[in-house]
Amino acid sequence: MVNLDPAAEHFSYPVSTDIRELISLDDVMEELGMGPNGGLIYCMEHLEDNLDDWLDEQLENYLDDDYLVFDCPGQIELFTHVPVLRNFVEYLKRKNFTVCAVYLLDSQFVSDVTKYISGCMASLSAMIQLELPHINILSKMDLVSNKKDVEDYLNPEAQVLLSQLNRQMAPRFHKLNKALAELVDDYNMVNFIPLDLRKESSIQYVLSNIDNCIQYGEDADVKVRDFIPEDDD
Repeated sequence: MVNLDPAAEHFSYPVSTDIRELISLDDVMEELGMGPNGGLIYCMEHLEDNLDDWLDEQLENYLDDDYLVFDCPGQIELFTHVPVLRNFVEYLKRKNFTVCAVYLLDSQFVSDVTKYISGCMASLSAMIQLELPHINILSKMDLVSNKKDVEDYLNPEAQVLLSQLNRQMAPRFHKLNKALAELVDDYNMVNFIPLDLRKESSIQYVLSNIDNCIQYGEDADVKVRDFIPEDDD
């Protein structure tokens, strides 16, 4: 596990490499007087400036068949507006690492069609920016009280989405709704896999999808790395 979140404080798993050994958000905010958003971007840009030094040193001892998970900060701007993480991905590719993006969206956020469309647009923006094989995960399914409401959005039909949007929004938005529904349908990659941490079968299913995406284990000579953006809670 590689922590790339300079604001992280507590972990429920061992971390082998931690960006806070290079720079932390608390230090940036205290010394430079930045807010949390600007400070986080500053930290990630500092990481970008030190890829060939600090990160090279951190990764040099891993073997070809090691499986690394890069746990990233959840600020959506890092995946859609600024090039920091895209450049980080390019760095991994130059090192001949096999990389995929695993985008986590809080399932409690997907409670109606408008929030679902918003989540799809954020995910699609990250897909376009990172240009990686991409898997979308609905996290925290164990906290959802009515799973049927969420399951309806795992593989929705475009016409169903359009009908729901039109019922909730004024007529002047109908053309926009049609365009959004068709966009989600055309980019058939914007599908979500539910993750319930209470069920081992759910965890295994998510992991098998990731392994299949990066062809993990199919070639012992291929280096395998995972890259995980999260939604901003």
